[in-house]
Amino acid sequence: MSRKGPLDPNAAKALDEMKSEIAKELGITEDITENNGNASVYDLVKTGGEIGGNMTRKLVEMGQNQLINENRGKRSKN
Repeated sequence: MSRKGPLDPNAAKALDEMKSEIAKELGITEDITENNGNASVYDLVKTGGEIGGNMTRKLVEMGQNQLINENRGKRSKN
């Protein structure tokens, strides 16, 4: 059974905000699909890939930091 999208509805908003932030960091300031519908498939895939790849990196980094902090908390209790 496959579920598409975030499990937490609030996560969708956070992911959209992250997507916009990363797009700005990459210098993508306009919606590529608003280019009179003339955006090539290559442009759409390239742009989506850059944004998605950076989102994945940031999410993995956030998860790693959370695990590190949890392990530090466990060590300090011992």
